[in-house]
Amino acid sequence: MKTDLIEIFQTIRATLQPYTTLGFNDGVNSDQKYDLWAVPPVETGEAEKPEVFFLSLEVKADHIAFDLLPDSVPQHERTMYIKELDDVTLNLIEDKVSAGFKIFKEHGWV
Repeated sequence: MKTDLIEIFQTIRATLQPYTTLGFNDGVNSDQKYDLWAVPPVETGEAEKPEVFFLSLEVKADHIAFDLLPDSVPQHERTMYIKELDDVTLNLIEDKVSAGFKIFKEHGWV
């Protein structure tokens, strides 16, 4: 079980980084914050669409804050506060992100 916030942040970020190869762009990628955004494909005749928020991970004073999916999506994951990380929690995050990715594909955002 990991309890060091920086180690937790780095572990989760490493798990999430492969999503940059699936149509997401790094918004912020620092040692304290990491977020991913999708740039939906522009359809003919439409103005450029704005980026769509996918997830963020941020080191706070006493926890790691994890948000998933834009507020407009019913499955939006309100902030998850992570103070320690074990395999069960990491698998839960991976499952949530995978489900979120499927939602993005269904909406045509990636």
